[in-house]
Amino acid sequence: MPDQQPASTVVLAGGHVFDGTDFLPEPADVVFAGDTVLEVGSGLAAAHPHADVVDVTGKTVLPGLVDLHVHVCSSNPGSLQAFAEPWSLQFYESVRNLEATLHAGVTTVRDAGGADLGAKVAVDTGLVRGPRMRLAVTIMSQTGGHADFLMPSGVHSPSMGPHPGRPAGVADGVEEVRKVVRQILRAGADQIKICSTGGVLSPADDPRHSQFTEEEIRVIVEEAAAQGTYVMAHAQGSEGIKNALRAGVRSIEHGVYIDEEAIELFLANDAYLVPTLAAPLAVIKKAGAGGSGLTPTVIEKAHLVADTHRESIARAIDAGVKVAMGTDSGVGVHGENLEELALLSGVGLDLTGVLRASTSIAGELIQHAEVGRLAPEHLADAVVLDGRLDDSAQLQTLPTMVEQVWKDGTLEFRRTDSGAGRAR
Repeated sequence: MPDQQPASTVVLAGGHVFDGTDFLPEPADVVFAGDTVLEVGSGLAAAHPHADVVDVTGKTVLPGLVDLHVHVCSSNPGSLQAFAEPWSLQFYESVRNLEATLHAGVTTVRDAGGADLGAKVAVDTGLVRGPRMRLAVTIMSQTGGHADFLMPSGVHSPSMGPHPGRPAGVADGVEEVRKVVRQILRAGADQIKICSTGGVLSPADDPRHSQFTEEEIRVIVEEAAAQGTYVMAHAQGSEGIKNALRAGVRSIEHGVYIDEEAIELFLANDAYLVPTLAAPLAVIKKAGAGGSGLTPTVIEKAHLVADTHRESIARAIDAGVKVAMGTDSGVGVHGENLEELALLSGVGLDLTGVLRASTSIAGELIQHAEVGRLAPEHLADAVVLDGRLDDSAQLQTLPTMVEQVWKDGTLEFRRTDSGAGRAR
């Protein structure tokens, strides 16, 4: 009796395959068995006669992309419109935002604040279609810090405010930050997000100024590590970046004002940089279009940081700092995530470096998640591009090349000649 292949075996056959590290000799096949990768290499389709074979000849196959910085419950943060909208609208908008992100080719995201455990469960159970999620739940901030959403008027912004699934994140002093970390982990956080500097979208602070002491950050890192996880730090000013790195954070988000000492700390601590180059540009674009609801202070700060941001990231890349892809989508438009890849190319990453940052390096950062690689025992996520991806210049039009998106061995999205279509 001939060997029977599981009904869920799928072969993406004959493609130009990037496995998360390098492009493979062509033509190459990718074999999924259920929700995991079984094998990758040349001439594999013949060994699986009962598989569902998808011909990807002339097309490029990438691992499912990983976006390490999104806010799926935010669609226009910093806008005064939030004060007039129904408070619960953010959760309904997240359904649209998650689906748009998945259709863009992003199969795993790290939500950097806003989405609670319910959003993750909704995706995991199939109630909502979207990328798998790693949650921060709440953004930790000192009083008056980047994630203290008390406005100068005395009113709290509703968009990131606390609710039963999203604990308050403002804390001061060693013992208070320790307790808040524990509360956020109890709420279902996969990692802790802090603000060690001011930011652009907050109304009353400066991106260059430090927030939280190094001692406070060290306690946050210790509490996260005790529960098997790590800390990501919103950090734009140089001193706040260095405080966070010295205290042991795993990733710096944004990194606008990186100096030479900070670069040395990145390298010494094996830390990651998630640039989110698209974020200040998205603020500037919204302001130029009008009707954004953003305050003049926010718009002024976005212009202040944009050029310095690119220069800092370029220096870090040149020095060998590990860079992983994140977009800060929510500040920008969900579903336009792949625009970040061209921006990374513009500050010094070659094509392979950009793809690694968006797949295998991002997967390493997350920890305990077999994502970002087309390799045995990794999750069966893939993006099929219509055509060969050979040159960094093609990253400008990469979003238009996405033809198929696979997650957990299931075809989630297929582009048709008439527009977008669904697989299930």
